[in-house]
Amino acid sequence: MDAFGKLTSKTFVLPDENIDTDQIIPARFLTTTSRDGLADGCFHDWRFDGLGKLTVHPLNDVETSSHQVLIAGDNFGCGSSREHAPWALLAFGFRVVISTEIADIFRSNSLKNGLLPVTVSEELHQQLMEHAGEEVTVDLEEMTIRHGNHVSSFEIEPFARQCLLAGKDSLDVLIDAIPQIEEYEAQRA
Repeated sequence: MDAFGKLTSKTFVLPDENIDTDQIIPARFLTTTSRDGLADGCFHDWRFDGLGKLTVHPLNDVETSSHQVLIAGDNFGCGSSREHAPWALLAFGFRVVISTEIADIFRSNSLKNGLLPVTVSEELHQQLMEHAGEEVTVDLEEMTIRHGNHVSSFEIEPFARQCLLAGKDSLDVLIDAIPQIEEYEAQRA
């Protein structure tokens, strides 16, 4: 997992509400345990027609190398639990999802895989939606979003923040702690 500290990027606005995980990555793309090729499956049914040809959709025109912050409508990531959803968004090029409401399971899967889900106030969300393409800075160390002359704070679970800052998942943290665990166990014996 890539470490996440601070990201300055333009925003891409996807105003639809209740975008579920099946829209993010349709179930037919869940046959792999590898992340390879998941960028093609990301929002596939929005981006391609039934014959596999590109549709006229803003996602087909976004340059994710410069637009890595997705501003999404309310209740983003609802639906079934699938780790492939944050995998697909990361493979597509997004590093941050900002919304007024992000589904709990999607949030958990995202944090464990390096995608930063940020919940903001309706007022800030509306400002970001109205300024699509605006450059923002998302700073995980300070837990702030800078946009224009405004700075807003956000909250994130402390352990998930620690993992993202270090670029480690919970298993990496556990492996790093093996010497301390072995020392503790030896003292108990």
